[in-house]
Amino acid sequence: MSIHVVSILALVVAFVIATLLPINLGAIALVAAFVIGSAVLEGSPDDIADAIFAGFPGSLFVTLVGVTFLFAIARANGTVDWLVHRAVQLVLGRIAFIPWIMFAVTAVLTAAGSVVPAAVAIIAPVGLSFAVRHKINPVLMGLSIINGATAGGFSPISVFGVITNNVVAESQLPGSPAFLFFGSLVFNLLLNIVMFFLFGGRELLGRVVEEPAVAEANARPEGPGAAKATTTGATGAGFEGGDRQPVTTLDLNRSLTLVALLGVAVGALGFQLDVGLLAVTAAVLLSLVAPNSYKGAVAQVAWPTVLLVCGIVTYVNLMQENGTIDWLGESVAAIGVPLVAALLICYIGSVVSAFASTTGILAALIPLAVPLLLGGQLGAIGVITALAISSSVVDSSPYSTSGALTVANTPEEQRDYVYRRLMMWGFSMVLIAPLITWLVLVVPGWL
Repeated sequence: MSIHVVSILALVVAFVIATLLPINLGAIALVAAFVIGSAVLEGSPDDIADAIFAGFPGSLFVTLVGVTFLFAIARANGTVDWLVHRAVQLVLGRIAFIPWIMFAVTAVLTAAGSVVPAAVAIIAPVGLSFAVRHKINPVLMGLSIINGATAGGFSPISVFGVITNNVVAESQLPGSPAFLFFGSLVFNLLLNIVMFFLFGGRELLGRVVEEPAVAEANARPEGPGAAKATTTGATGAGFEGGDRQPVTTLDLNRSLTLVALLGVAVGALGFQLDVGLLAVTAAVLLSLVAPNSYKGAVAQVAWPTVLLVCGIVTYVNLMQENGTIDWLGESVAAIGVPLVAALLICYIGSVVSAFASTTGILAALIPLAVPLLLGGQLGAIGVITALAISSSVVDSSPYSTSGALTVANTPEEQRDYVYRRLMMWGFSMVLIAPLITWLVLVVPGWL
């Protein structure tokens, strides 16, 4: 049995164990990376460890930690509540409009050049806070944000769009940046409409925000198990629930936090600075201003989610390092039936991108499809667009950056629910998106 098959089977076993037992999947994936890496990598134990750690997603780690650290502070001092209040005013209290506003905002940000994780990192905490306060399914809100980010992600000036179009041009294949962009936009718009009604959107139609006093009374937990606001210093338990009143005004701490959030947004979107490092910097500066108020914020980082996502990505990067991903692509490209090969390449992009960088997958798989496309039996524009959509809509998986950010910014009591629903939705996209895009864009042969 080849090491490529063993690597794939190990990943499957890790999922089975994590599904049947309450063990963090990321921890299991790190063990698998250690075992597989020790078996296939050459060198001393230190060299093998270095090679495994080279696949650790340091940037993603800092992004998850930095964003949740910063927004723990923003939630604690009421800044997020104030932003939610302003959002309600902008839509005249009509709750059903809010998920679509979040969809549109993230689509505009990514279409204008923001990387998808940066846009999601900035919008998700605000949108999910609104969802919690006004009893919107957090999965509906999170997916609206992720779908919006993906919808704008293939504009000619966006990161996904630039990479895809450059790879197509370097491979001397015919391309259409406009069709790629609008194809992704339409697909994600239709997808969001379906998702909206699947996750409770119908119940939001006609609903308006209640008066603050009534809404607070309805949202306040009751009974012996109700959570109360506590402040336990370094343990970080002082940032949850309780009898907080709606925040409708700004004070000094909220104003400074807004400035910090704006600075992160401008730095990430305008100057392409790392959003994780920016968020950590902003959080530390705010902590210096009011150290006693925010000393528990670090404990509010979603550490289980960080371990889960970073462990999985480390293992998938090891699979890329040992050639498993290339082996899959080359095996598919060697199939003698072009239509079947195109479908399988879309599925490979979908499966791998659910755990790894969409950018990296696009850059790796498009060249593998070149021999298939140069034969002239398939339309290159259709295949490239199908592959791009199939590899990007699975970013809703909780193991991808956008999905992980959504889970990490969900309140702890709902985090497991959101994680499981995003896993179900993400893997349904793995199964459905390649087939639909293949049927619509590749089989007719009109592109």
